[in-house]
Amino acid sequence: MKKIRSEAETLLFKVRVKTKSSRPGVEVLGNDELLVRVRAAPERGQANEELCQLLARYFNRPRQAVTIISGVTSSSKRVVIEGVESASKPASGGKK
Repeated sequence: MKKIRSEAETLLFKVRVKTKSSRPGVEVLGNDELLVRVRAAPERGQANEELCQLLARYFNRPRQAVTIISGVTSSSKRVVIEGVESASKPASGGKK
């Protein structure tokens, strides 16, 4: 008997980053856009690293699965997350 395996998906979406926030977190803005608040200042990649860590936690993936593909020096970014299964995607409209 063959075992059924679900293939993991790759998510690509836009992220708006708000730095120096007192309340870090992730908020769904639209169909393919998130607002991510980070505590770190946009210096020496600290905000980008915190962004990746928050998204990894939000999607229950390891940090290495999260990659910023454009907008490294901008507050608007495009991010890819590897290996997200359909069941582990967060519901739209919610905060975490």
